Amino acid sequence: MTSGRGRRWGRGPGTADPPLGTCGHMCPERERTDRERQRRLHRFEVLSGTERDSLPAADPQKAVKEYSRPAAGRETPRPEDLRPPDVLFQTVAYLVDRVVPRQDVCWGEVYGYVFDRLRSVRQDMTVQRIGGKLCVAVLERTLRFLLYASYRLRGEPPQVFDPDINSVHTQECFSWLLETYRLGDYDSEAEFQSLFILYNLGSMKALHYALLLSDHIRDSPCMKSALAVNRAFTEGNYVRFFRLCRRLPFLASCALHRHIGHSRRCLIRIFSHGFSSRNCRYPLERLVDLLAADDWDSVVELCQKHGVTVTNKMVGFQKANYKELGPLSDGPSHVLVGHKQGDITVSAIIHGN
Repeated sequence: MTSGRGRRWGRGPGTADPPLGTCGHMCPERERTDRERQRRLHRFEVLSGTERDSLPAADPQKAVKEYSRPAAGRETPRPEDLRPPDVLFQTVAYLVDRVVPRQDVCWGEVYGYVFDRLRSVRQDMTVQRIGGKLCVAVLERTLRFLLYASYRLRGEPPQVFDPDINSVHTQECFSWLLETYRLGDYDSEAEFQSLFILYNLGSMKALHYALLLSDHIRDSPCMKSALAVNRAFTEGNYVRFFRLCRRLPFLASCALHRHIGHSRRCLIRIFSHGFSSRNCRYPLERLVDLLAADDWDSVVELCQKHGVTVTNKMVGFQKANYKELGPLSDGPSHVLVGHKQGDITVSAIIHGN
């Protein structure tokens, strides 16, 4: 596991006591004034009634501190520019409860704004070396947000959602969170240890880390389920893999969604070799069920892309005709992911309710 938390402002880690924030607002007054003057306010932060003004005003109750990339040799931030733990948690709660549920704008814009502001929260935590329960609460909500977004925004253009950047931050948050778990007992640890396994299916490093966990974490139902899914994946038993995936809860399914397309292609390859015959005809309906696909058309398209013929709802597997393609874009998966959300709100998912 890697982490981006080693970056520090000023003199470097351990050389001086960390600064303690005194800012009582979600956005420091100095930054709020500067961004107002420079017309860098996000529309989520503009004071109602001033949207059409030549210089829109910032709403102190809505403005949230931006992420600022650290520069070499830059001085340690002033206390009044740093938010203390209670304000940081208040900021996260505001983002999750008031911004994430917005339906009046494209959710890709919501994601971009919340992604940046949560990153700023983690930056303030890093500068002040905040750990413990506050750190865990923020990281858990951040990870749920990132995992949910990775499914909801799949297939969006890079300017809306970059899965690689989202993945980098997801891995960094996992690294930080799992490291923090070592220092205390937390109610949600088993859940996030299992999410880490599902997000990193096939990773020997992740599996090794999981096997070193205490018995009560490793033997929890969610960890047992995640380890079973991981074993089926690493052994290439994709029929069992998809059967187990059907049983996972919504957020766990979001975590492993990025592996579904690869697993389906692997199953098609295995069947193309195992059932290779001129006379063999495999029922398309059965294949759709094994792949836990949403519809027949998506499976027919997948087969055709790999050189597998489908005629009269029967699949003809022939080893010689199989084509090995590069990564294909993964679409939505109602059967394995989407329908599991049900009536649960996004805010409730991120809060872990």
